[in-house]
Amino acid sequence: MAELSKKRDRDRLKIQRDPHFMKLGPGAYLGFRRGPNTWHARFRDKKHIQHYKALEGIGAEDYDGAKKAAEAWFAQMGASAVRSVKRDTVRVGLEAYLTDLRRQGRPDTATDAKARFKLTVYKDKLADLPLEAATRDDFEEWRDGLREGRENRSVNRQVRAVQAGLEQAIALGHVANPAAWRLKPLSDSVDDDGETAVFLDAAQRAALIAATDQDTAAFLRGLEITGARPKELAALVARDFDGRTLRLASRKGRPPKLRVRYTVLAPDGIEFFAERAKDKLPAAPLFTEDGEQTWRRHMWARRFRAAIKAVNENARGAARIPTDAGAYSFRHARISELLQVYGVDPLTVAHQTGTSLAMIEKAYMRFIPQALQEKLASLKAKA
Repeated sequence: MAELSKKRDRDRLKIQRDPHFMKLGPGAYLGFRRGPNTWHARFRDKKHIQHYKALEGIGAEDYDGAKKAAEAWFAQMGASAVRSVKRDTVRVGLEAYLTDLRRQGRPDTATDAKARFKLTVYKDKLADLPLEAATRDDFEEWRDGLREGRENRSVNRQVRAVQAGLEQAIALGHVANPAAWRLKPLSDSVDDDGETAVFLDAAQRAALIAATDQDTAAFLRGLEITGARPKELAALVARDFDGRTLRLASRKGRPPKLRVRYTVLAPDGIEFFAERAKDKLPAAPLFTEDGEQTWRRHMWARRFRAAIKAVNENARGAARIPTDAGAYSFRHARISELLQVYGVDPLTVAHQTGTSLAMIEKAYMRFIPQALQEKLASLKAKA
């Protein structure tokens, strides 16, 4: 099934004799024919007979006009599904799904789903967005928020439940943009923060830094220099830099405990952080979104995605950025280069970056020379 609401998606459609159709409701479809760039409608009546109509006089760019004309024709054809089309919020769409589960005699499933939605959706701003206007960025930001304190597999379960609910909401007559929530599942965690190790080489990192704004570029450069977790870097204030080392802290474990470490900086790192801390009060943040607001996870995720898109518009082959890369990729790159390029022993790398020997072995073993692998095995045997 095609996605016709956005011009870029229509431009990617295959040129063919028949239109590409997008479902608007049960038995009701809006179509677009690439080449002549014309709009069409298709309706299946109660006898399962298909009816077609060319929507004349509507420009190729006028998706809203084509959709409105199609719905008017569906109403004329007696499309009860179209007459019951609803334009509601994400919350209302999920509630319709819960009502349908109860109608089907599945009250326990509805109770479990409602508890899940209350925990993961209803307290988020996503819940009150119009279902048809919510975008992929809205759903990705919502998912980013779920990742705090959860494993990727747990986040995937929550997302699948919402996807199932919204897919059924469409079948129940709610107008929506399903491409917005059909997100690629997160890979299972490979490091101690549940983040997937996507490695970016120096050229890819430089391209991303060059493709974004000044505040984001500084944030990414800080990650590249330190190998810190993004949330650790976002929390830094001027007094955390003493002219040679950085005081970094994160909460780990259950219950979470604050773990502090001091990361030694190379000369280029000292120069970079000295410039960041220059003329700042001790409690002033070293990195901000816009000169004032401290970094929030959904904001660095949004800007990173925008940078990937900007780079990949012109990049080819190995220069392209994997679409599942994120700010954490700068951390992974630093750790792998310390091991592979600079030959730093795993114990020092673990201390510098706030991870464990076990996690380095699990996620980065292929970057550790054989002699260091043997040394690491020896350390484990003595532990």
